[in-house]
Amino acid sequence: MRYSKEHKRETHERIVKRASVRLREKGAHGIGVADLMKEAGLTHGGFYAHFDSREALVIEAFADAMDRGAARWRRLGEQTPPEKRLATIVDSYLTPLHRDDPGHGCAIPTLGAEIARESPKTRKAFAARLERMIEALAGQLPDIPAKAARKQAIATIATMTGSLVMARIAGNGDFSDEILAAGREAVLSRTASPKPAAKKPASKKAATAARH
Repeated sequence: MRYSKEHKRETHERIVKRASVRLREKGAHGIGVADLMKEAGLTHGGFYAHFDSREALVIEAFADAMDRGAARWRRLGEQTPPEKRLATIVDSYLTPLHRDDPGHGCAIPTLGAEIARESPKTRKAFAARLERMIEALAGQLPDIPAKAARKQAIATIATMTGSLVMARIAGNGDFSDEILAAGREAVLSRTASPKPAAKKPASKKAATAARH
């Protein structure tokens, strides 16, 4: 049976979406092609009608996950006053819900360490998506020069993803919650606007001079 291009596109997208979730749940090597195709309701034999290799599927699945993350940050930014955007993103990221649902969460803490050991092609694709996430977050930082916003976005993503990895290692109890809270505090205290310095009281001599 010959399928339309639209049907093939929809099937391709379904495979990528399912693979994106399962790879974040199980890791890059925790699930095979046969299982991924079964998840999408297809046979193993149909895989190569959509992808040249397993690596091609993995790259698309990673890209899908990271693109969704960047898009979510942009949506949050559009719905939030500029001065509250970063706090809103951080508060939505470092949560018990995100910690306990890696399959639908950020791909960096779930797959980053594995990607570092993958082929140059896979690492390059992942790095390109990481750049997009940095740009998406930097775009939510108002009244900051572009270079400083990029630097702050990199530091923020590093802190958030590292905190999430540690929280997952710790489980889902008080210790894990403590790590999430510490990560939020570390990001937001670092980015808080500094308070204006208090004026020093004028000396008696200066005050006398000011009156004459």
